[in-house]
Amino acid sequence: MNYDVLDMAAVRVQHSLLLLQLLWQQDAPRIDLSRQVGLSRSAISSIVQDLLASGLVQEGEARVSERVGRRATMLSLNKAAAYLLSVDLGASHIRVALLNLRCELLASSERPHDIRSGPAATYPLIRTLALDVLGQAGVPQERVAAVGVGIPGPVDFRTGEVIRPPNMTGWDGENVARSLGEVFAPIFSAPVLVDNDANLGALAEWKFGELQGTPDLIYVKAATGIGAGVLLGGRLHRGVSGGAGEIGHISINEQGPLGRSGNPGSLESYAAAGVVLSKMRGRLHRHPGTTLNDASSMADLARLSDSDPLARELWGEVGRHLGVAITTSLNLFNPSAVLIGGQMAAAGEPLLSAVRQVVQERAMQVNRGEVRIAASTLGRDIGALGAGVMMLERLLSPAGIGQLTRVSLQTAGLHGGSRAPPGGTLRAGTVQNAPAQNSTAQNTSAPASAAPSSASLQGPPPASALHGLTARTSLQALSASPSTSLTEDYT
Repeated sequence: MNYDVLDMAAVRVQHSLLLLQLLWQQDAPRIDLSRQVGLSRSAISSIVQDLLASGLVQEGEARVSERVGRRATMLSLNKAAAYLLSVDLGASHIRVALLNLRCELLASSERPHDIRSGPAATYPLIRTLALDVLGQAGVPQERVAAVGVGIPGPVDFRTGEVIRPPNMTGWDGENVARSLGEVFAPIFSAPVLVDNDANLGALAEWKFGELQGTPDLIYVKAATGIGAGVLLGGRLHRGVSGGAGEIGHISINEQGPLGRSGNPGSLESYAAAGVVLSKMRGRLHRHPGTTLNDASSMADLARLSDSDPLARELWGEVGRHLGVAITTSLNLFNPSAVLIGGQMAAAGEPLLSAVRQVVQERAMQVNRGEVRIAASTLGRDIGALGAGVMMLERLLSPAGIGQLTRVSLQTAGLHGGSRAPPGGTLRAGTVQNAPAQNSTAQNTSAPASAAPSSASLQGPPPASALHGLTARTSLQALSASPSTSLTEDYT
């Protein structure tokens, strides 16, 4: 084997990815890219030519470069080169959304669905909603480059297998990545990535939230279940098998009632949505002035959080329970921010103020002094955005660039020859991980201010991702790889 050729091929792929990551953040001329990457203008031009030929990058108008002060042709990421399909599986709903390569939401479709009905009842519905959003946006099926799924339970990210989920009856041991890949196989060829919904919330907050770019944060999703996504040093902490962040099963009272996980006094046994509603119904007789009733929902409780005496009482209790578990997390990880999302975040200040009070009372000074505790501002799109980030990090890596280029070439109808010498291909890994209907088509996008910092989609990919790379360096050559494996770990 000629290791010099191998090394040069690997370096060229890395530089191609770096240019794509830079152009994901903002448009730039070749001269600016040359300065940012530290390569000669001729080397940058050669790589850009490959990116243009693949359809991933496009040229725009000539503008004055801020760095050199003269007109230069601007380059931009072709956000329509491929599309991303996001699947948000909730305890009581399924939402599917279509995004472009800048994570701009193009269409979405949602239906009520009880996750406890099991995989067999869930997958056909996901397929129906996926076809619906593709139809809404007018996007051909073959232009889907990846599918990202968020689920409300523990999942082994390496394989896509659900592991003993306390709130998902019938899903234990289910390999969502493999099964959903089989469901979509007759429609399009795209890898499927699966992660816990709270982890995806943390990714979305990091890239698009009000505190975007914060490298150490915890996102807490509080709804039917309660979970957390933990971001440490700009990297999602999943743990050995995907179980990190299960804050809902922290025991806040060892003598307390059993939760759904079987642990006595767990946070969920005190503060999960079903428990809160049960408490509300049991206390109606003690609050004759309340406007709540037996049929009131969590949405009603949240809407009346600051005006109804019973709602205020309940949210104060929920906030204190959450505060105890969050204090434990602060003392363990010392993040700079805790963001609360999910159904319960709509309660606003009555909930947040109770959390903050407990943190001030119980957390160590070094861990509470600079932490910011706030509600998420990303709303119902947080799952789609987080899945988009997960898919982009996969596609903009050595393990995923072949898949992205293949779809882009189909989109552009380009199959031209490579500038590079003939040879092999970049081969990704080989392990498998790869709705009355409420449908909306949207032309809205993530706000411009939400563009991530320069490090957000960068960082050296793992050496294992370069396994199988040979002499041929053209992105068109990489697209010939048949693998759609998703188990190369990039976090």
